[in-house]
Amino acid sequence: MRTTSCVLILAATAALPFVSQTGQQPSGAPATPTPQAPAPLIPSPVQSTSPPQKAGLQLVVLDPAHGGTDPGARGTGGIRESDLVLNLAAQVRLALEKQGFSVLQTRQGNDNPSLDDRSAMINAQRGAIFLTLHVGSTGLPGTVRVYTLPDSSAAPGAPRAMLPWDRAQTFFLPMSRKLADLAQGELSLRFKGSPNTPLMAPVRQLRSIAAPAIAVELSSVSVDDHNALDRMVPGVADAIARAVAAYKPVYDSVPIGGALQ
Repeated sequence: MRTTSCVLILAATAALPFVSQTGQQPSGAPATPTPQAPAPLIPSPVQSTSPPQKAGLQLVVLDPAHGGTDPGARGTGGIRESDLVLNLAAQVRLALEKQGFSVLQTRQGNDNPSLDDRSAMINAQRGAIFLTLHVGSTGLPGTVRVYTLPDSSAAPGAPRAMLPWDRAQTFFLPMSRKLADLAQGELSLRFKGSPNTPLMAPVRQLRSIAAPAIAVELSSVSVDDHNALDRMVPGVADAIARAVAAYKPVYDSVPIGGALQ
């Protein structure tokens, strides 16, 4: 497996001369001093008393791993991980859109964006989660595994604002694990032999994601028949979409700046 204004309402209203109802100054009337408006006050910045609102889960960023000159895992029958995950991403996208989610992909063709570019796409969004898709070179064929980062890859106790780029996932690990639980649960029901609970691994792409993030890996490129993996794709796509739909209320219930307990 290879993120009030201070409206200066200047009440500088021009002074108005005393006029009759006709709009003219009465003839022979002594000149009336023009009343002077009081000096305008510059108000203090308007401070909103409403707490900031956290966006609900609306967007899923799908990351078909590898691509371009990096084919990922390769099987003896010419199976390339980079091709398989691109097809998987297309079907996961359709399944998610049927559930009402918007979807972005880090790549849609045979290119290979850098890991930082992939991370930047999700880290620029609000109300989003990240799924990186893989096909392993090991594992029981016909099974699917879900991964999150282990605690050892994080920086326990580090303030969120001071986390380095490659530790961005630290703050989101509890929420990532809840997403992983739901996804692995759905996948284990459809693909016998798959783990009942998600696994942990130091997946490089997950480290710099400042959002809930998981890796999903099919097994495996070692199968003799390419169609065996193709037949898994619709079930994997549907399971992922169901898991994300079940995860939405969990995501939406966590306040801004908070973490899942």
